[in-house]
Amino acid sequence: MGTWENEAREALLQRRSSLRGVLRANVTEAEGLRRGSGREPDPVDEASEGSAEAVLEQLSERERRELRDIDDALVRIEQGRFGHCARCGGAIGRHRLRAIPEARHCMACSAQVRG
Repeated sequence: MGTWENEAREALLQRRSSLRGVLRANVTEAEGLRRGSGREPDPVDEASEGSAEAVLEQLSERERRELRDIDDALVRIEQGRFGHCARCGGAIGRHRLRAIPEARHCMACSAQVRG
């Protein structure tokens, strides 16, 4: 594994660690919202807490998806496929990989995949 792959691997591992911390905090906060305060429920408070819980769950899903992408990128590094577009097989630019190390596609294919 070359220096470039080691740098990307370290960035991915740091981001994964950070995301896991955010997910743990979101789960703890969502559990607190579910338990409530122990007082009589107020319909306005219940609606607000319900929407806050929904936002936390959406954030958690986005973060889980990003974690999967990071884990996939780490596998690609180990298999020697990192930096190659999953669609066309061409090189993914280093500027793109520095910004989004878990990127699966080159810029051209990414634009086509997003539609």
